[in-house]
Amino acid sequence: MSKKKVIKTLAAVIAGGFITMGFNGDVAEAATVNTQVSAQVQNSNPYGLVYRGAITQNVKGKVNIRPVEYEVEGIRVAANLYLPADYDETSSKTYAAVTVAHPNGGSKEQVAGLYAQRLAELGYIAVAADARYQGASGGEPRLRDYPSNRIEDISGMVDYLSTLKKVDKSRIGSLGICGGGGYTLAAAQTDKRIKAVATLSMFNSGRVRRNGFQDADVQGIQKRLQRAAEAREKELTGEIVYEGFLPPNSTDEQLRAKMAELPENTLYRDGIEYYGLSYRHPNATGSYTTESFMKLMAFDVEDRMDLINQPLLMIAGEKADTLYMTEAAFAKATGTRDKEIYQIKGASHIRTYWVPEYVDDAVKKLNTFFKKNL
Repeated sequence: MSKKKVIKTLAAVIAGGFITMGFNGDVAEAATVNTQVSAQVQNSNPYGLVYRGAITQNVKGKVNIRPVEYEVEGIRVAANLYLPADYDETSSKTYAAVTVAHPNGGSKEQVAGLYAQRLAELGYIAVAADARYQGASGGEPRLRDYPSNRIEDISGMVDYLSTLKKVDKSRIGSLGICGGGGYTLAAAQTDKRIKAVATLSMFNSGRVRRNGFQDADVQGIQKRLQRAAEAREKELTGEIVYEGFLPPNSTDEQLRAKMAELPENTLYRDGIEYYGLSYRHPNATGSYTTESFMKLMAFDVEDRMDLINQPLLMIAGEKADTLYMTEAAFAKATGTRDKEIYQIKGASHIRTYWVPEYVDDAVKKLNTFFKKNL
Protein backbone atom coordinates (compact mmCIF):
# COMPACT_ATOMS: atom_id res chain seq x y z
CA MET A 1 0.00 0.00 0.00
CA SER A 2 1.37 3.42 -0.93
CA LYS A 3 2.13 6.03 1.73
CA LYS A 4 -0.64 8.24 0.36
CA LYS A 5 -3.20 5.45 0.64
CA VAL A 6 -2.01 4.55 4.14
CA ILE A 7 -2.44 8.15 5.31
CA LYS A 8 -5.88 8.35 3.71
CA THR A 9 -6.95 5.11 5.39
CA LEU A 10 -5.67 6.22 8.77
CA ALA A 11 -7.23 9.64 8.42
CA ALA A 12 -10.63 8.05 8.08
CA VAL A 13 -10.04 5.69 10.99
CA ILE A 14 -8.61 8.29 13.37
CA ALA A 15 -10.95 11.12 12.54
CA GLY A 16 -13.76 8.70 13.08
CA GLY A 17 -12.63 7.70 16.50
CA PHE A 18 -9.04 6.54 16.98
CA ILE A 19 -7.83 7.59 20.41
CA THR A 20 -4.35 6.42 21.27
CA MET A 21 -2.11 7.58 18.50
CA GLY A 22 1.29 7.25 17.22
CA PHE A 23 2.99 4.14 16.48
CA ASN A 24 5.19 2.85 13.81
CA GLY A 25 7.32 -0.21 13.88
CA ASP A 26 7.08 -3.94 13.46
CA VAL A 27 4.37 -5.43 15.66
CA ALA A 28 4.83 -9.08 14.77
CA GLU A 29 7.27 -9.77 17.60
CA ALA A 30 5.13 -7.87 20.07
CA ALA A 31 2.04 -9.81 19.09
CA THR A 32 3.72 -13.15 19.63
CA VAL A 33 5.95 -12.38 22.61
CA ASN A 34 4.00 -9.87 24.68
CA THR A 35 0.39 -10.91 24.35
CA GLN A 36 0.38 -12.66 27.71
CA VAL A 37 2.05 -9.82 29.62
CA SER A 38 -1.06 -7.94 30.65
CA ALA A 39 -3.01 -11.00 31.75
CA GLN A 40 -0.13 -12.44 33.74
CA VAL A 41 0.84 -9.15 35.38
CA GLN A 42 -2.66 -7.98 36.14
CA ASN A 43 -3.69 -11.30 37.65
CA SER A 44 -0.69 -11.22 39.97
CA ASN A 45 -0.43 -7.49 40.61
CA PRO A 46 -2.39 -6.19 43.61
CA TYR A 47 -2.45 -2.70 42.12
CA GLY A 48 -3.67 -3.80 38.68
CA LEU A 49 -0.47 -2.57 37.02
CA VAL A 50 0.18 -4.07 33.60
CA TYR A 51 3.63 -2.79 32.68
CA ARG A 52 6.84 -4.78 32.91
CA GLY A 53 8.74 -4.42 36.18
CA ALA A 54 5.72 -3.08 38.02
CA ILE A 55 5.68 -2.93 41.82
CA THR A 56 3.93 -5.92 43.39
CA GLN A 57 4.49 -5.06 47.04
CA ASN A 58 5.80 -2.19 49.12
CA VAL A 59 9.22 -2.97 50.52
CA LYS A 60 11.21 -0.67 52.78
CA GLY A 61 14.21 0.75 50.97
CA LYS A 62 12.59 0.42 47.55
CA VAL A 63 10.15 2.52 45.56
CA ASN A 64 6.67 2.24 47.08
CA ILE A 65 3.23 2.83 45.60
CA ARG A 66 0.30 4.35 47.42
CA PRO A 67 -3.19 4.34 45.85
CA VAL A 68 -4.79 7.70 46.68
CA GLU A 69 -7.97 9.63 46.00
CA TYR A 70 -8.72 13.34 45.89
CA GLU A 71 -11.22 15.62 44.18
CA VAL A 72 -11.00 17.95 41.23
CA GLU A 73 -13.99 20.24 40.78
CA GLY A 74 -16.00 18.00 43.09
CA ILE A 75 -15.27 14.81 41.14
CA ARG A 76 -13.31 11.93 42.65
CA VAL A 77 -9.91 11.20 41.11
CA ALA A 78 -8.21 7.81 41.46
CA ALA A 79 -4.42 8.02 41.40
CA ASN A 80 -1.25 6.15 42.27
CA LEU A 81 1.43 7.98 44.22
CA TYR A 82 4.95 6.65 43.72
CA LEU A 83 7.44 7.32 46.54
CA PRO A 84 11.26 7.19 46.27
CA ALA A 85 13.23 4.43 47.97
CA ASP A 86 14.55 6.77 50.67
CA TYR A 87 11.13 8.28 51.43
CA ASP A 88 10.70 8.81 55.17
CA GLU A 89 7.71 10.60 56.68
CA THR A 90 9.69 11.35 59.86
CA SER A 91 12.64 13.07 58.16
CA SER A 92 12.88 16.75 57.30
CA LYS A 93 13.76 16.02 53.67
CA THR A 94 11.46 17.25 50.94
CA TYR A 95 11.34 16.04 47.36
CA ALA A 96 10.84 17.38 43.88
CA ALA A 97 7.68 15.92 42.33
CA VAL A 98 6.31 15.19 38.87
CA THR A 99 2.79 14.76 37.53
CA VAL A 100 2.36 12.09 34.84
CA ALA A 101 -0.62 12.31 32.46
CA HIS A 102 -1.70 9.18 30.57
CA PRO A 103 -2.49 8.87 26.84
CA ASN A 104 -5.97 9.26 25.40
CA GLY A 105 -7.89 6.06 26.02
CA GLY A 106 -5.25 4.82 28.47
CA SER A 107 -5.09 4.44 32.23
CA LYS A 108 -2.67 5.07 35.09
CA GLU A 109 -1.79 1.36 35.23
CA GLN A 110 -0.10 1.37 31.82
CA VAL A 111 2.64 3.60 30.41
CA ALA A 112 1.91 6.50 32.78
CA GLY A 113 2.51 4.19 35.73
CA LEU A 114 5.71 2.87 34.19
CA TYR A 115 7.19 6.33 33.80
CA ALA A 116 5.95 7.43 37.24
CA GLN A 117 7.70 4.43 38.77
CA ARG A 118 10.90 5.14 36.86
CA LEU A 119 10.81 8.77 38.02
CA ALA A 120 10.39 7.61 41.62
CA GLU A 121 13.42 5.38 41.13
CA LEU A 122 15.32 8.58 40.28
CA GLY A 123 14.23 10.16 43.56
CA TYR A 124 11.09 12.07 42.60
CA ILE A 125 7.65 11.78 44.11
CA ALA A 126 5.44 11.04 41.12
CA VAL A 127 1.69 10.82 40.70
CA ALA A 128 -0.18 9.10 37.85
CA ALA A 129 -3.92 9.73 37.87
CA ASP A 130 -6.84 8.53 35.81
CA ALA A 131 -8.50 11.41 34.01
CA ARG A 132 -11.94 12.25 35.32
CA TYR A 133 -14.75 10.51 33.45
CA GLN A 134 -12.23 7.78 32.63
CA GLY A 135 -10.54 4.82 34.29
CA ALA A 136 -11.26 4.44 37.99
CA SER A 137 -12.00 8.14 38.48
CA GLY A 138 -15.52 9.52 38.80
CA GLY A 139 -17.59 11.55 36.37
CA GLU A 140 -20.64 10.97 34.21
CA PRO A 141 -21.23 10.22 31.42
CA ARG A 142 -18.40 7.74 31.31
CA LEU A 143 -15.56 8.33 28.86
CA ARG A 144 -16.33 11.99 28.21
CA ASP A 145 -13.16 13.43 26.68
CA TYR A 146 -13.10 17.20 27.04
CA PRO A 147 -9.74 19.00 26.70
CA SER A 148 -10.73 21.42 29.47
CA ASN A 149 -11.24 18.48 31.83
CA ARG A 150 -7.92 16.87 30.98
CA ILE A 151 -6.08 20.17 31.41
CA GLU A 152 -7.71 20.76 34.79
CA ASP A 153 -6.84 17.19 35.78
CA ILE A 154 -3.16 18.07 35.41
CA SER A 155 -3.50 21.19 37.52
CA GLY A 156 -5.45 18.99 39.94
CA MET A 157 -2.43 16.69 40.22
CA VAL A 158 -0.33 19.76 41.04
CA ASP A 159 -2.93 20.75 43.65
CA TYR A 160 -2.71 17.31 45.22
CA LEU A 161 1.09 17.25 45.30
CA SER A 162 1.09 20.73 46.85
CA THR A 163 -0.86 19.38 49.84
CA LEU A 164 1.82 16.81 50.65
CA LYS A 165 4.25 18.02 53.31
CA LYS A 166 7.11 16.03 51.78
CA VAL A 167 6.76 17.77 48.40
CA ASP A 168 8.77 20.92 47.74
CA LYS A 169 6.11 23.05 46.07
CA SER A 170 8.78 25.11 44.33
CA ARG A 171 10.01 21.98 42.51
CA ILE A 172 7.01 20.46 40.74
CA GLY A 173 7.32 19.37 37.12
CA SER A 174 5.00 17.67 34.65
CA LEU A 175 5.32 14.85 32.14
CA GLY A 176 2.59 14.12 29.62
CA ILE A 177 2.42 11.09 27.34
CA CYS A 178 0.68 11.02 23.95
CA GLY A 179 -2.64 12.88 24.36
CA GLY A 180 -1.66 13.57 27.96
CA GLY A 181 1.37 15.34 26.51
CA GLY A 182 -0.76 17.81 24.58
CA TYR A 183 -2.88 18.51 27.63
CA THR A 184 0.22 18.89 29.81
CA LEU A 185 1.54 21.53 27.43
CA ALA A 186 -1.80 23.31 27.65
CA ALA A 187 -1.74 23.19 31.45
CA ALA A 188 1.80 24.55 31.59
CA GLN A 189 0.78 27.47 29.42
CA THR A 190 -1.13 29.00 32.33
CA ASP A 191 -0.22 27.03 35.47
CA LYS A 192 3.13 28.45 36.48
CA ARG A 193 3.39 26.18 39.48
CA ILE A 194 4.67 23.73 36.88
CA LYS A 195 8.36 24.60 36.86
CA ALA A 196 9.46 22.29 34.05
CA VAL A 197 7.37 20.53 31.40
CA ALA A 198 8.19 17.42 29.37
CA THR A 199 6.28 15.36 26.84
CA LEU A 200 6.74 11.88 25.42
CA SER A 201 5.28 11.09 21.98
CA MET A 202 3.06 14.17 22.23
CA PHE A 203 -0.29 13.91 20.49
CA ASN A 204 -2.31 17.02 19.62
CA SER A 205 -5.79 15.57 20.12
CA GLY A 206 -7.71 18.56 18.80
CA ARG A 207 -5.75 18.88 15.59
CA VAL A 208 -6.21 15.21 14.71
CA ARG A 209 -9.89 15.07 15.67
CA ARG A 210 -10.46 18.19 13.58
CA ASN A 211 -8.27 17.58 10.53
CA GLY A 212 -7.64 13.86 10.55
CA PHE A 213 -4.24 12.24 10.93
CA GLN A 214 -1.53 14.25 9.20
CA ASP A 215 -4.27 16.75 8.30
CA ALA A 216 -5.50 14.36 5.62
CA ASP A 217 -9.25 14.68 6.24
CA VAL A 218 -9.95 18.39 6.48
CA GLN A 219 -12.92 17.89 4.17
CA GLY A 220 -14.61 15.77 6.84
CA ILE A 221 -14.66 18.47 9.55
CA GLN A 222 -18.29 19.49 9.19
CA LYS A 223 -19.44 15.90 8.94
CA ARG A 224 -17.74 15.06 12.22
CA LEU A 225 -19.18 18.11 13.90
CA GLN A 226 -22.66 17.18 12.72
CA ARG A 227 -22.23 13.67 14.08
CA ALA A 228 -21.17 15.12 17.43
CA ALA A 229 -24.21 17.39 17.51
CA GLU A 230 -26.51 14.45 16.83
CA ALA A 231 -24.83 12.48 19.60
CA ARG A 232 -25.36 15.36 22.02
CA GLU A 233 -29.02 15.47 21.11
CA LYS A 234 -29.32 11.76 21.90
CA GLU A 235 -27.72 12.35 25.31
CA LEU A 236 -30.75 14.47 26.22
CA THR A 237 -32.80 11.26 26.20
CA GLY A 238 -30.17 9.27 28.09
CA GLU A 239 -28.57 7.56 25.09
CA ILE A 240 -24.79 7.88 25.11
CA VAL A 241 -23.04 7.32 21.79
CA TYR A 242 -19.46 6.06 21.86
CA GLU A 243 -16.71 5.44 19.38
CA GLY A 244 -13.16 4.19 19.54
CA PHE A 245 -10.55 1.95 18.03
CA LEU A 246 -10.96 -1.28 20.03
CA PRO A 247 -13.99 -3.35 19.00
CA PRO A 248 -15.83 -4.08 22.27
CA ASN A 249 -15.64 -7.58 23.75
CA SER A 250 -13.20 -8.76 21.10
CA THR A 251 -11.16 -11.89 21.66
CA ASP A 252 -7.41 -11.95 21.14
CA GLU A 253 -7.94 -13.87 17.92
CA GLN A 254 -10.36 -11.25 16.62
CA LEU A 255 -7.97 -8.44 17.48
CA ARG A 256 -5.10 -10.19 15.71
CA ALA A 257 -7.34 -10.71 12.70
CA LYS A 258 -8.20 -7.02 12.73
CA MET A 259 -4.51 -6.14 12.90
CA ALA A 260 -3.83 -8.40 9.92
CA GLU A 261 -6.31 -6.36 7.85
CA LEU A 262 -4.42 -3.14 8.48
CA PRO A 263 -1.21 -1.83 6.89
CA GLU A 264 1.92 -2.61 8.85
CA ASN A 265 3.72 0.12 10.77
CA THR A 266 0.59 2.22 11.20
CA LEU A 267 -1.17 3.82 14.12
CA TYR A 268 -4.29 1.72 14.32
CA ARG A 269 -2.49 -1.58 14.08
CA ASP A 270 0.00 -0.75 16.83
CA GLY A 271 -2.77 0.68 18.98
CA ILE A 272 -4.65 -2.61 18.86
CA GLU A 273 -1.47 -4.48 19.74
CA TYR A 274 -0.64 -2.33 22.80
CA TYR A 275 -4.08 -1.56 24.23
CA GLY A 276 -5.90 -4.66 23.05
CA LEU A 277 -3.26 -7.36 23.45
CA SER A 278 0.11 -6.75 25.09
CA TYR A 279 -0.75 -4.24 27.82
CA ARG A 280 -4.51 -4.51 28.07
CA HIS A 281 -6.28 -3.04 31.09
CA PRO A 282 -10.05 -3.08 31.67
CA ASN A 283 -10.07 0.66 32.39
CA ALA A 284 -8.37 1.48 29.10
CA THR A 285 -11.17 0.89 26.62
CA GLY A 286 -9.99 3.10 23.79
CA SER A 287 -13.46 4.66 23.60
CA TYR A 288 -14.94 8.08 24.22
CA THR A 289 -18.26 9.84 23.76
CA THR A 290 -18.95 11.00 20.23
CA GLU A 291 -20.31 14.23 21.68
CA SER A 292 -16.76 15.00 22.86
CA PHE A 293 -15.89 16.02 19.30
CA MET A 294 -17.74 19.29 19.94
CA LYS A 295 -15.03 20.25 22.42
CA LEU A 296 -12.08 18.37 20.97
CA MET A 297 -12.30 19.95 17.54
CA ALA A 298 -12.13 23.47 18.97
CA PHE A 299 -8.90 22.66 20.82
CA ASP A 300 -5.37 22.95 19.51
CA VAL A 301 -2.38 22.97 21.85
CA GLU A 302 -0.40 24.95 19.29
CA ASP A 303 -2.63 27.99 19.72
CA ARG A 304 -0.99 29.23 22.93
CA MET A 305 2.40 27.55 22.96
CA ASP A 306 4.05 30.97 23.24
CA LEU A 307 2.70 31.19 26.81
CA ILE A 308 5.10 28.48 27.95
CA ASN A 309 8.10 30.16 29.55
CA GLN A 310 9.22 27.16 31.59
CA PRO A 311 12.01 24.81 30.51
CA LEU A 312 10.56 22.49 27.88
CA LEU A 313 11.63 19.01 26.75
CA MET A 314 9.75 17.17 24.02
CA ILE A 315 10.75 13.54 23.43
CA ALA A 316 9.53 11.58 20.42
CA GLY A 317 10.46 8.51 18.44
CA GLU A 318 12.64 9.12 15.43
CA LYS A 319 10.33 6.95 13.31
CA ALA A 320 7.02 8.08 14.80
CA ASP A 321 4.50 9.26 12.26
CA THR A 322 3.18 11.57 14.97
CA LEU A 323 6.52 13.40 15.11
CA TYR A 324 5.06 16.27 13.10
CA MET A 325 2.87 17.22 16.07
CA THR A 326 5.84 17.52 18.42
CA GLU A 327 7.76 19.55 15.85
CA ALA A 328 4.85 21.91 15.18
CA ALA A 329 4.14 22.62 18.86
CA PHE A 330 7.84 22.98 19.63
CA ALA A 331 8.30 25.56 16.88
CA LYS A 332 5.56 27.72 18.41
CA ALA A 333 7.05 27.60 21.92
CA THR A 334 8.65 31.00 21.44
CA GLY A 335 8.23 32.10 25.05
CA THR A 336 10.96 29.89 26.46
CA ARG A 337 14.67 30.02 25.74
CA ASP A 338 15.28 26.65 27.39
CA LYS A 339 13.73 24.08 25.08
CA GLU A 340 14.80 20.90 23.34
CA ILE A 341 13.40 18.22 21.07
CA TYR A 342 14.97 14.82 21.70
CA GLN A 343 14.42 11.99 19.23
CA ILE A 344 14.80 8.38 20.34
CA LYS A 345 16.63 6.61 17.55
CA GLY A 346 14.76 3.75 15.94
CA ALA A 347 11.61 4.31 17.99
CA SER A 348 8.08 4.75 16.75
CA HIS A 349 5.39 6.43 18.82
CA ILE A 350 3.98 3.58 20.87
CA ARG A 351 7.23 1.71 21.25
CA THR A 352 8.43 4.50 23.52
CA TYR A 353 5.78 3.12 25.92
CA TRP A 354 7.34 -0.25 26.56
CA VAL A 355 10.46 -1.25 24.59
CA PRO A 356 13.16 -1.37 27.30
CA GLU A 357 15.95 0.42 25.41
CA TYR A 358 13.61 3.19 24.29
CA VAL A 359 12.16 3.64 27.77
CA ASP A 360 15.67 3.70 29.24
CA ASP A 361 16.71 6.34 26.73
CA ALA A 362 13.69 8.51 27.51
CA VAL A 363 14.14 8.14 31.28
CA LYS A 364 17.81 9.06 31.04
CA LYS A 365 16.89 12.24 29.17
CA LEU A 366 14.09 13.05 31.62
CA ASN A 367 16.47 12.60 34.53
CA THR A 368 18.93 15.09 33.07
CA PHE A 369 16.12 17.55 32.34
CA PHE A 370 14.34 17.39 35.68
CA LYS A 371 17.60 17.26 37.64
CA LYS A 372 18.66 20.51 36.00
CA ASN A 373 15.32 22.30 36.34
CA LEU A 374 13.81 20.96 39.56
